[in-house]
Amino acid sequence: MSNTLQKKQKIRYRIRKKVSGTAIKPRLSVFRSNNELYLQLINDEDGVTITSASTRDKDIAAQAGTKTEKSKLAGSAIAKKAIDLGIKEIVFDRGGNLYHGRIRAAAEGAREAGLQF
Repeated sequence: MSNTLQKKQKIRYRIRKKVSGTAIKPRLSVFRSNNELYLQLINDEDGVTITSASTRDKDIAAQAGTKTEKSKLAGSAIAKKAIDLGIKEIVFDRGGNLYHGRIRAAAEGAREAGLQF
């Protein structure tokens, strides 16, 4: 494992010590690859993924735009799914990434669609 990945893993562990989700207030986990962004709502008590969204979903991937714009659409998509399930509050887990760019766009998209962090 490279030094950069080790640093990111240490940050991820540090965040996960403090952040966990419940059925009432799940954790919004973000995974960012070079090209895509994946979002999951997770209930850590049961170890279950409640719902998910990504920039690879057909309706988002068909949109023209930058990766950041698609990330914002993915954030609003997961917020709509969560609200349909009766979830209004979440805990945000940035997954060791800095809070800017695509991570920030996804969070803003979720907030604009009605989720509270």
